[in-house]
Amino acid sequence: MRVLVTGAYGFIGAHITAALVEAGHEVVCAVRSKRIDTRFPGLPAIACDMARDTAIEHWLPRLDGIDAVVNTAGILRESSAQTFHAVHEQAPLALFQAAARRGIRRVVQISALGEPADGRFIASKHRGDAALATLDLEWVILRPSLVYSARGSYGGTSLLRGMAALPWVLPLPGHGDQRLQPIAAEDVGKAVVAALHAPRAVRQTYELVGPEVMPLRHYLLLWRRWLGFASARIVATPRLLVDVAAACGERFGNGPLGLTMARMLERGNAGTPEALARMHEELGISPRSLVRALDESPSQVQDRWHARLYFLLPVLRISVALLWIISGVVGWTVSAQIVEQSAPVDALPASAVLALARCTASADVLLGVLCLLRWRPRVVLSLMLLMLAGYTIGIGTLWPMHWLDPLGGLLKNLPLLVVLPLLIATDERR
Repeated sequence: MRVLVTGAYGFIGAHITAALVEAGHEVVCAVRSKRIDTRFPGLPAIACDMARDTAIEHWLPRLDGIDAVVNTAGILRESSAQTFHAVHEQAPLALFQAAARRGIRRVVQISALGEPADGRFIASKHRGDAALATLDLEWVILRPSLVYSARGSYGGTSLLRGMAALPWVLPLPGHGDQRLQPIAAEDVGKAVVAALHAPRAVRQTYELVGPEVMPLRHYLLLWRRWLGFASARIVATPRLLVDVAAACGERFGNGPLGLTMARMLERGNAGTPEALARMHEELGISPRSLVRALDESPSQVQDRWHARLYFLLPVLRISVALLWIISGVVGWTVSAQIVEQSAPVDALPASAVLALARCTASADVLLGVLCLLRWRPRVVLSLMLLMLAGYTIGIGTLWPMHWLDPLGGLLKNLPLLVVLPLLIATDERR
């Protein structure tokens, strides 16, 4: 079959795409235009935008020669450019209606396990499911629990890996008794392959879960052992602190930490008692346990790097942003007399030094604030790097005695010249 997969470069979408290819299907990847790359070098990719492609006419040309559609696109947070209503409801419905018009019968929708009360993410996903269920198609809706992979992570699974890798302590919300029924991303891919063919799966909704329900505490300890880290002291975190952290993540962050994830964890993310039996009987798949999945893919040094850096990199970015902001404030508050007296002899007029100091101070504050807000981070960090290199070369050349400053004024720039490329290189989320 020739299958169109939306969101094919995402964490779950990529595993589904790989499973379809392994099963012998021809896959067309539908992804945002900015993300068309060589992630699957042998597969064709077309541009789409689930935030804007909300009309049937947007999808009809993309369905030429397509036999089935798999929608994996989704967002955990809204932004000015992307809303839950558009990405989870309007665009998928337009895609499914276009498929019906083209005579494409089989459609697989990747939804999410949870209750609508957990947040607008889940609620919008389920409304999208309900809209699909009204169409005269051979639809299959799959609602996975917590999806993980030993070969990589993204979003909430990266957050949990980072928690598992914390040194010395393992902070848990409450006592870590929240119930999970995690499923491997590779098994989600197998479920999609089965859903394209299984006759009993037509017009059915399935909860995709692993073979065991476990507390969050056990889940994190297994990942910690897999990563090869020493045992840690479990620290029970009061509910109030968890709620504050979730609220701060919701308000100021753009990662998985937020109110939706906190509610889903608190309620538990496990399937109904019959979910596993239905997967086996009607889809013909038996998901692996977490222990087996980890045993089949031993951790590598890259896994340990990623887990250890998950919380360190944001702290490093914030500290760099504050350094720039404070430097800019100091540049504006220091007196003109001191600035003019610091001008290298016969190098620049004192007035030019003052103007340059004020301009660079303004640029420092602006870049620091933009870095703190994560506005186009690669561009901002690159401009910071250029400014820092300019400072270092200019001051080091015009006033070489600063290299001998006992406080290491210029010498401190050398590690920063390495830190900024590190932040640029690790900015990519997936």
